[in-house]
Amino acid sequence: MTTTGPTTPRMGVSSGEILSLFRDVPDGLTKSDVARLTGLSRTTVNQRLDGLLAAGLLVPGPEEARTRGRPAGQFVVNRARGVLLVADIGATALRAAVCDLGGHVRNEREARADVTAGPQSILTIVEKLFAEILHDIRRPPEAVLGIGLDVPGPVDFASGRVISPPIMTGWDRFDIRGWFAGQYSCPVLVDKDVNAMAYGEQRLRYPDVPHLLMVKVGTGVGTGLIAGGQVHRGADGAAGDVGHIHVTVPDVDDPPVCRCGNTGCLEAYAGGWALVRDLREQGREVATVDDAVRLIRAGDPVAVRLARRAARILGGAIADMVNLFNPRVIAVCGQLAHTDELLFAGIREIVYRRSLPLATRNLQIVRSELDPHAGVLGLAQLLVDGLYSPERVQELVDRATT
Repeated sequence: MTTTGPTTPRMGVSSGEILSLFRDVPDGLTKSDVARLTGLSRTTVNQRLDGLLAAGLLVPGPEEARTRGRPAGQFVVNRARGVLLVADIGATALRAAVCDLGGHVRNEREARADVTAGPQSILTIVEKLFAEILHDIRRPPEAVLGIGLDVPGPVDFASGRVISPPIMTGWDRFDIRGWFAGQYSCPVLVDKDVNAMAYGEQRLRYPDVPHLLMVKVGTGVGTGLIAGGQVHRGADGAAGDVGHIHVTVPDVDDPPVCRCGNTGCLEAYAGGWALVRDLREQGREVATVDDAVRLIRAGDPVAVRLARRAARILGGAIADMVNLFNPRVIAVCGQLAHTDELLFAGIREIVYRRSLPLATRNLQIVRSELDPHAGVLGLAQLLVDGLYSPERVQELVDRATT
């Protein structure tokens, strides 16, 4: 809906649409503001706001809450009505957080965890961290209105199940939602990690950019697509799985084997695990992607050479995506995004050389501003959008007023 203010009353503006106005203005709105922005009559505005107040979705603004004996005029979204639990699960580590209903992190924890240990092991850690952070902010499980998890593998978004993941041993079709059903009575959202990261980056850092590509270059390589301001998951949730497309590298006669079992995948050349493999073959003592990043930042000649090569190979795949998708912003996150400008120089060199001029004339290729928090923040935004969908808002209003 528009925020420029129609001149004739509109009875069809829903409670959910009105609530969305308040979400866009954190400092709050008055009844007059709502009437001006929607064109609704004062009587209808009062009815809509009364319903939202009764449902606990709105509360008087801080100033009005302290002022007794006068009608409330300023209202804000009730961010304290409940909390959200989110967990960003990576290949070798995870981050869990509790957020308010504005999507802001209230408390968080990190843990080292190998996703190949399987769902029971990883979700037990997540469940423990959730309990700790709820205890820290003194909120019971009943206060949790939504749970969000992202994982480094392909997800059937409708069912919330990981499908044939290349590296997530034991996760195939595991009932992640069911794991939390016994303790929390709330919706559970499961998505691919880079989808959540892309959504967080776009909503919180580039809200005026409807077409954004997030590229994660960590242990593996993945991308998340934002099209028209929404996550583009494709027909079955597999959109953006760039790490496992086949690439041809001119100086390679025997393509490397990827962790997915195929040969010549982009990730097998440009992923962090592949860089660790190549550094070891060159006699460097590295055990993790972080070790490789430290060598690159220190200027180790072998590490720098391999990183430049990986960046150019990655740039070729991104150039194809630029031609197909035409994003305005490409945000890069993950451990290898923190190798100073080396990675970005290689990506930009190939993208601007191989992509169409029309697709690159306004293109920005930048480091993610939210990394490493993009995942938890994106999950929180996805959950809030679901909780405040027009249908859900109307359901809560109807329940509170009948």
